[in-house]
Amino acid sequence: MSWVLASPIIIPFATAVLAFLFRAGPEGRWISVIGSAGLLIASGVLMAEVLDKGVVAAQMGEWAAPFGITLVADLLSAVMVVITGITGLAVAVYALADIDTRKEQLGYHALFQVLLAGVCGAFLTGDIFNLYVWFEVMLIASFGLLILGGRKVQLDGGIKYVTLNLISTIMFLSGVGLLYGMTGTLNMADLHGAVQTVDNPGLLVVVAIMFMIAFGVKAAVFPLFFWLPAAYHTPAISVSAIFAGLLTKVGVYALIRTFTLIFTTDIAYTHTILLWVAAFTMVTGVLGAAAMNDFRRILSFHIISQIGYMILGLALFTPLAIVGAVFYLVHHIIVKANLFLVAGVARRIAGSTELDRIGGLYTYAPFLGLLFLIPAFSLAGFPPLSGFWAKYVLVKASLDAEVYWVAAVALVVGLLTIYSMTKIWGNAFWKPHPAGATPRLSDMTGLERSALLTPIAALAILTCIIGFFPQPFVDFATRSAEQLLDPTAYVTAVLGPDAMPVVEADGLAEGEVTE
Repeated sequence: MSWVLASPIIIPFATAVLAFLFRAGPEGRWISVIGSAGLLIASGVLMAEVLDKGVVAAQMGEWAAPFGITLVADLLSAVMVVITGITGLAVAVYALADIDTRKEQLGYHALFQVLLAGVCGAFLTGDIFNLYVWFEVMLIASFGLLILGGRKVQLDGGIKYVTLNLISTIMFLSGVGLLYGMTGTLNMADLHGAVQTVDNPGLLVVVAIMFMIAFGVKAAVFPLFFWLPAAYHTPAISVSAIFAGLLTKVGVYALIRTFTLIFTTDIAYTHTILLWVAAFTMVTGVLGAAAMNDFRRILSFHIISQIGYMILGLALFTPLAIVGAVFYLVHHIIVKANLFLVAGVARRIAGSTELDRIGGLYTYAPFLGLLFLIPAFSLAGFPPLSGFWAKYVLVKASLDAEVYWVAAVALVVGLLTIYSMTKIWGNAFWKPHPAGATPRLSDMTGLERSALLTPIAALAILTCIIGFFPQPFVDFATRSAEQLLDPTAYVTAVLGPDAMPVVEADGLAEGEVTE
C-alpha cells in the first residue's frame, strides 16, 4: 500500500533528476513526457485501489500514526492526483513545441516535475505540517518556472508572487504552531477528534481564520488574489497552463480538507466568512476579466472568479454543495489549463495575445476555433458541457439552502463570463488580423502541430465526455462529498478502527461534529 501511495510522488522526483541530468540535449524533454505518463499510470492504480478498498493510508518508515509521516487517499485525494497526472502529461507533450532550448538547459523539465511532485504530495499528505512542506516544494519550483528566462516582466511578477506567498507561509506556520500547542498533534485524522476537546474554542476559531487566510492566498480568493493576474501572463505558455490548472486548486483542496475534517466546531461563523469571500471572489474576478484586453490576462482573472464557485460549495456546507465543489474542482482544472494552451497556439500563429493586435484565427485555423469554443463554452456554463452541470449543482444548492442572493451572484457572474469569452472570440478569431497577415497552422512542422494540438484536443474531448455523460462523475462527486462530510472512514483508515469511539466517548458523536 505504501508504494501505491508514494509512487505519484516518487515518480516525478525521479523524473526531475533524470531530466536535469539530460537537460543539455533533447532527451530531457522526452524523459519529462515519459515520467508524466508514468505519473498518470500510477495515479490510475491509486484510484483503482481507492475505488476497491475505500480510504487507504500508509505510515512511512512504519512509524504508527499520529507520530509518523502519513500518506492517505480518499476519493477526493485520488481524483486530484489523477487530474494532476492528466494535466501534467498534456502540458509535457505541449512543451515539446513550446519550450525553447535555452529554457530546457536552465532546467525547465526538472522544475516542472518537481512541481508535479509537490502537488501530488499536498493531495496525499495526512499531516498538516507536511502539507506546509509540500506547499514550499511547490513554491520553490513554481518560482523557478515563473522567472525562467529572466525577462523584466517575469521578475516583476515573480517578486509579487513569492512575496505574498511567503506572507501566507508565515501565517500557515504560525497557525500550525498554535494548533499543535492546543492539541499536541498535527496528524489531520487525529486533529479531527483533538479539536473537539480544546479548552479555548475561541482561540481555535482564530487559528481557523489564520489557516483560512494562508490557504486563501494560495487559492487566490478575495482580497488576496493580486499576485495571480500580475504573474500568470508572464511565463511560457506551458508554465501558465500548469499554474492555471493546478496551483490555486491545491489551495482550494486545502481549504476543503481542513474545513471539513478539522475546523468544524463553529461552522456558523467560519463558513459564513467563506460565503462572503466566495461571493466577492466571483464578482471581482469576473469584473477584472471584463476589463482586460489580453487573452492570458482575461483567463487569469477568470481563474479567480471560478475559484469563488468552488469556495461557495464549501461555504454552504450541505451535501449537494460539497458535491458541486468537488465536481467544479475537477471540471475547472481541465478547462482552464486547456484555455491557456489554446492561447499559446493563438500567440504562435497570430504573433501576440493582445486582442487588438491579433485576429483572423477562425479563417486560417478553424480547428483551433472549435478547440477554443469547447472549453470556453464549458467555462461559461453552456449546456450540456461540464461547466453547466457544475454551476447547476451549486446554484441549486444555494437555492435549497435559501441563500438566494448568492445564487443570483453565481448566475450573473456566469453571464459576465459569457461576455469575456465572446470578447475573445470576436477579437482573436472572428475579426480580420489588423496587420493583414494570414496566420496558418500549416506554417508549423508536423511535430509542432501534433505537440500543440493533441493535448488541446484530448482535454476538449474529456470536457465533452464529462458534459455529455455527467452521471458517473456526479455519482463519484457524491461519494466523495459523503466521505468529506462523514470522515469516519478517513480517521479509521489512518488511526485504526478504535479511533472514532474515542471521539464519541468525549460526548461528541460523529453526526454532531458535522451539524
